[in-house]
Amino acid sequence: MTYKVMVTPRSFGKGNSQPIDMLREHGCELILNPYGRIMNKQEMVALIKEVDAVIVGVDPIDQEVLDHASKLKVISKYGVGTDNIDLNYARERGIPVTVTAGANKDAVADYTIALMLAAARRMLPIDKACRQLNWNKITSVDVWGKTLGLIGLGAIGKGVAARARGFNMNILAYDLIQDEAYAAEHQIDYVGLNELLSTADFISLHLPLTEQTHHLIGAKELASMKETAVIVNTARGGLIDEQALLAALQENRIWGAGMDVFEQEPPENKGFLELDNLIIGSHCAASTYQAIENMGVMAAANVLEYLR
Repeated sequence: MTYKVMVTPRSFGKGNSQPIDMLREHGCELILNPYGRIMNKQEMVALIKEVDAVIVGVDPIDQEVLDHASKLKVISKYGVGTDNIDLNYARERGIPVTVTAGANKDAVADYTIALMLAAARRMLPIDKACRQLNWNKITSVDVWGKTLGLIGLGAIGKGVAARARGFNMNILAYDLIQDEAYAAEHQIDYVGLNELLSTADFISLHLPLTEQTHHLIGAKELASMKETAVIVNTARGGLIDEQALLAALQENRIWGAGMDVFEQEPPENKGFLELDNLIIGSHCAASTYQAIENMGVMAAANVLEYLR
């Protein structure tokens, strides 16, 4: 029997064809993203009509899209964030949603530390000046021995904490679900959000985007941070009120930020592109060859488990 599997992530099978081979060996016909970018709702509707399974990145799968997917048996998320999927409606339709938990946690944790260092040490302005043969020194802030506040202490948050130990950092965490045993073993202190924001020198977000976490960090929260603080987001753009962040960075009310995610990508407000105290990523924290391979194999395996 032949199954039709729609694949939206552009990196699926890139560098290693194993996930594609897995699906084809089990009789799957692949419908690949023809646009070379994130697909919009109308494009999703047009391609999803006759498919048995979909492997999806951050492309929209809301109720309207699902209403056109009469044969859909499984949604396999290529990653872990499911805010682009209408989970409640999928549940009503009896369509399981799987994720590739842990596949990219090391890649994202590495990139988080890279953003912290780059923002703290003003690496982009220094690089830009040097390319113009300007060898003047730019003074920046330390990372060694500072306090890191993790908003979310799941798999990626724990990975960042492990790396931060190499910088002799004191680690605070805020999370509604607390792993007390892990925190005690690794000398991590759970604190309230307000205390974390006002105490930490570096703040890193590792939460899913939900109604409760949308704009968790707004003008009030940013105002409570130290003037020398750096905030990093490799999770979801909607966790931070972007207009409030833009104002804080423009007015130098915090030291800097590293943003791999925005509510709209590229960001709608072009003011972000003019800042020298902001490091911007293209939602690429998970884009390493190993992480892509891990996510691809896991996403394909999740599809085959349900199709079988």
